[in-house]
Formats: sequence, C-alpha cells, structure tokens
Amino acid sequence: MSNESSAGKAGCGEGCACGAEQDSGSVLLDRRQFVSFGAMAAAAVALAACAGGLGSSITAPGSVSLSLKVSDYPALANVGGVALVNANGSPVAVVRTSTSAFVALSRICPHQGGTIDTVSGGFMCPIHGAQFNINGTWIGGQRTSSMRSYATSYNASTGTVTVG
Repeated sequence: MSNESSAGKAGCGEGCACGAEQDSGSVLLDRRQFVSFGAMAAAAVALAACAGGLGSSITAPGSVSLSLKVSDYPALANVGGVALVNANGSPVAVVRTSTSAFVALSRICPHQGGTIDTVSGGFMCPIHGAQFNINGTWIGGQRTSSMRSYATSYNASTGTVTVG
C-alpha cells in the first residue's frame, strides 16, 4: 500500500524508496503545507498574545471606593507626593496635586494590564516602558492611553481624601 502526496509522488511508507514504514496514524505534509500551517500557527499565537485576555482582568475597574486620612501617608504631606493603596483589591495611586486637591489613578496599565510603578516625576509600566506624568497622562514609551483616573474629594477639616 503506497502513500502519495498531493503532487502524486510516493510518500514515505510502504513501497517508498527509503524502506521506512508509515504509522497508521501519521499524516504526511509536503513542504508548502508545512510552511502554511506553521504560518497560521504563528499568526494564532500572535493574536492570542495581543488579545492577552481582553476580559476585565487586564483593565482598570470603572469605579473604586476608598477613603484615607492624609496624615496616615507621609508622602501626601507635600504637593507631588504619591501614596500607593488598594481600593477594592485594585492598585491605586493617590497623588497630591495642590494643597487642597488630589487625583486617584489606577495602577493597571491600559496596554496589557501590568502594574504601573512610580518613578521620579510620574509613573512607568515595567512590562512595556509606557511612561505617564504625575497626573496619569501618557507621555512616552509604549503607546497607550492615559491611566484611568477616579473622582476625588478632600475634606480639609478631617484631612480625609475620598475616592469614588
């Protein structure tokens, strides 16, 4: 019993010049088919990597709820200070932007969901190198959108910042 490829040539197996026997479960591919399947597999891997779980696990939550006393976070004593906190299990940076104003930013990178770190003068994604200023606006590195921000209010009499 001879096994023939699509080009009509004898394939490896019974009757082949090499004398090898073919496994009954084997499927033979010619070079063109092999390259074609390889290219499709590479494209599938690339698409899966880009999609990287487009579910909610890589995006910042739409809202968070948090209340913190400024005095509990020494960095917030000064304008430009940053406190790293968790709000509902999500990493958040609270930044003092003036004596009476704060901004709250999700530390989940909008590109692929890495946790953004603080750096001098702002933030940076350690995975892709995306850079953000102290207000969370994208300023360089891997192109992406700005960090998600959340509404804040400050009660000066109690020294409390409320996020959400």
